[in-house]
Amino acid sequence: MSRPADVHDPSAEEVPPAPPVAPRTARAPEAAVVGGGIAGLAAACGLAERGVRVTVFEREESPGGRLRGWDTTLADGSRAAMDRGFHAFFRQYYNLRGLLRRADPALDALVPLADYPLVHRDGPRDRFSGLPATPPWNALALAATSPSFPLRDLARVNVPAALQLLDVDVPGVYERLDHVSARDLLAAVRFPPTARHLAFEVFTRSFFAPVDRLSAAELAVMFHLYFLGSSEGLVFDVPRAPFPEALWQPLVRYLAGLDVKVRTGAPVERVEPGSGRRFSLPGHGEFDAVVLAADVPGLRTLVAASPGLGDAAWRAWAARLESAPPFLVSRYWLDRPVRPHRPAFLGTAGYPTLDNVSVLERYRDREREWADRTGGSVVELHAYALPEGCDPDRERDRLWAQAVSVYPELAAAAVVDARHELRTDCPLFAPGSHRDRPGTATPDPFLVVAGDHVRTDLPVALMERAAASGLLAANALLSRWGLPGHTLWTVPRRGRLAPARALARLSRGG
Repeated sequence: MSRPADVHDPSAEEVPPAPPVAPRTARAPEAAVVGGGIAGLAAACGLAERGVRVTVFEREESPGGRLRGWDTTLADGSRAAMDRGFHAFFRQYYNLRGLLRRADPALDALVPLADYPLVHRDGPRDRFSGLPATPPWNALALAATSPSFPLRDLARVNVPAALQLLDVDVPGVYERLDHVSARDLLAAVRFPPTARHLAFEVFTRSFFAPVDRLSAAELAVMFHLYFLGSSEGLVFDVPRAPFPEALWQPLVRYLAGLDVKVRTGAPVERVEPGSGRRFSLPGHGEFDAVVLAADVPGLRTLVAASPGLGDAAWRAWAARLESAPPFLVSRYWLDRPVRPHRPAFLGTAGYPTLDNVSVLERYRDREREWADRTGGSVVELHAYALPEGCDPDRERDRLWAQAVSVYPELAAAAVVDARHELRTDCPLFAPGSHRDRPGTATPDPFLVVAGDHVRTDLPVALMERAAASGLLAANALLSRWGLPGHTLWTVPRRGRLAPARALARLSRGG
């Protein structure tokens, strides 16, 4: 098979679908997809492109899941876009980008961010522009040029422990490291403190969890996916328009051309045995198969309300799924611009809760129009992994105060309006949870699960895990109906540096 347009890394791996396990079905099957986020829309595409009749049920009033968006009216009367915050579309997200290309072949809706600085509260600053793309030269160049890796501190690094970050093989790395927390692995490696904050914890917190509640295996896979396992580089793209306009409206139009029905504002309360078909979704009809593509809280609730689904062990797994701690997105429309040299996106480390700052008019059309018209700026702040039960007002105030310490000119700005989103619906990848995390399959071959909480045994994460799991769920059903599946692509499933892998095995006596 020829490589898709997005796969530039010659080491990227093709993941072919399993062959059909049953004769081709005589009639077009009907499938329900519960959840209209990335995973659900990927599953719907995968099924509909092979002739399955698909209906997507989304409880919110618009599709997109955690990337959905909506309009809002500001205090000055302007219509503005709101969503749940900045997302980076990395070049390694082969399956996500392939999904978006179905409706936008040239990915014109995305614009590259050439660089994204990372700054520590104590002063050190790193950049990823100008680095070689190919491992290991990217890592060597970062270590040689970064102020976060002083030679005197690098001499203290625990080399055998550091090698574990290079000896990544999926799923084997989970057997070795999943029982360890990311904090304990980083402490064992003894990276310089600033390097640990800037090179690892900034990325670790993108999983919406503090380092003591994240599996070290997930950290290793993440480092492999974004850095040492891929030569796609660390440059990423962002949507130039609000998410609905840039991403979901075109994809829904594409799905409509395949006769897919996308029903928004249509929550599914439970799944029951059907009378004419295998499953019944009360109030919505009967279907031959169901894809559960809800988020973690939604999946827990749906399974609890559907006592006939799965078996006892599978239902217990669904009940045990954990959500990550709360996260806060604060967006401010300000009466004056931030200083012109401020980057579109800035990652931060060493602050109590501030994780990044975005200046949206630097890359989003609608915010640029507002800023040009008013002379202001649209600034977005993120705080990941807040304390459980935190006070929203207090966290907003703390977050703003930290942002002012990073961009002092914010202190003089008047807030035209603001919007805040405090949510607790991202999955938690806690130490020791991988073995207990089933994949897309369930005890019922015509009930499958998709989402960024699903085990895929591929080196994927976040939005790419959602897209990959959706296609894997579709493939599982297609195989049952005797229909061809879809090929996926991924970064290499093993570390690229064979000598480093061999040294890592020697260091642990294996």
